[in-house]
Amino acid sequence: MVLECPSPCENLVEFIRRHGGSLDEEKTRQIMWQAAHATNMCHLRRVLHRDVKLDNLLINRETSEVKLIDFGCGDILRRSPYKSYRGTAAYSPPEYHSRGKYYGGPATVWSLGIVMFALLCGRFPSDYDLRRLGLGQIKSHNWFKVVNLRSAMKN
Repeated sequence: MVLECPSPCENLVEFIRRHGGSLDEEKTRQIMWQAAHATNMCHLRRVLHRDVKLDNLLINRETSEVKLIDFGCGDILRRSPYKSYRGTAAYSPPEYHSRGKYYGGPATVWSLGIVMFALLCGRFPSDYDLRRLGLGQIKSHNWFKVVNLRSAMKN
């Protein structure tokens, strides 16, 4: 068991603080590409992390390499729904709260979306962000901080 943080790494909470509370689109894109790649590699190996969050993503201060850590909430990725949630509540998928179940892949994408929002906006999405505006906010391009989704999708 690894119990220490490799130097010169820090988690993304510390990284954001050190960079003034939020990140620009280019840095966020670089981090999110690596985080999405890490979770995809886990899924290809039938591993569900279940706790993808800022605290569980380490970034090397010198190379900007991102690592996914802490698989303590992990499970085998399956096609059937999960009926109990493990992980951090702020990153939990809305379908778990409304239906009492969720699927691993979409829940991971949701968690990655929360990570991206926090990196760009410097805060977690509020209930207002998530529930009242929802897709209407995305369709109308009504963001609290301008986000160019096309640049995030490159590469």
